Amino acid sequence: MSSNYDKGPDYYAARAKKEGYPARSVYKLEEIQEKFRIIRKGQRLLDVGAAPGSWTLYALKVLQGSGFVLAVDLNPLSVRNLPKNAAFLQGDITDNPLRERLLQQGPYDLVMSDAAPNTTGNRTVDSGRSFSLVWEILDVSALCLRPGGSVVVKIFQGGDEGQILERLHAEYETARALKPKASRKVSFETYCIGIGKRSGEGGENDGPSR
Repeated sequence: MSSNYDKGPDYYAARAKKEGYPARSVYKLEEIQEKFRIIRKGQRLLDVGAAPGSWTLYALKVLQGSGFVLAVDLNPLSVRNLPKNAAFLQGDITDNPLRERLLQQGPYDLVMSDAAPNTTGNRTVDSGRSFSLVWEILDVSALCLRPGGSVVVKIFQGGDEGQILERLHAEYETARALKPKASRKVSFETYCIGIGKRSGEGGENDGPSR
């Protein structure tokens, strides 16, 4: 019996096109949702690095007209005509004016991110850039998540993901790592999930020890 692990990337790309999603990455979030139930009706969600928009569309499907999704990216979404319970902001989350706008629309029940840095082809450099980006997203999450909220971030594996999990263990009741079936076999990405933000955890972290 074959499994989705046996299916190539074209399977997920074709499925995404058939189901109306702009990218195959939607099935990574779908598996995370099936395992951890991080999205629930009525929640407010922040999607960081949302373009082209597959994660936002999937979250809206789960919310079924309830709650709210704020999508943020440097690039515009390919999705047109977002419903009334969704909005898009274009910009960099490290810019203070944009970060303030994000905070004003919070607090959120979930921060999710499939964001990746610009890559060079050098795994060490790319992993370092990914780590720095994820750390920024966790800083934002610390500021805008409700107690009990959750976070999902993508990181390139390179040794530093242990520090991400260590931080999640400190700030959340549960911390897990998962490489979804829809990830390409040659990819060195993994996803870190923090569930149940501890009360009193907030503010930006002083930074990683590297």
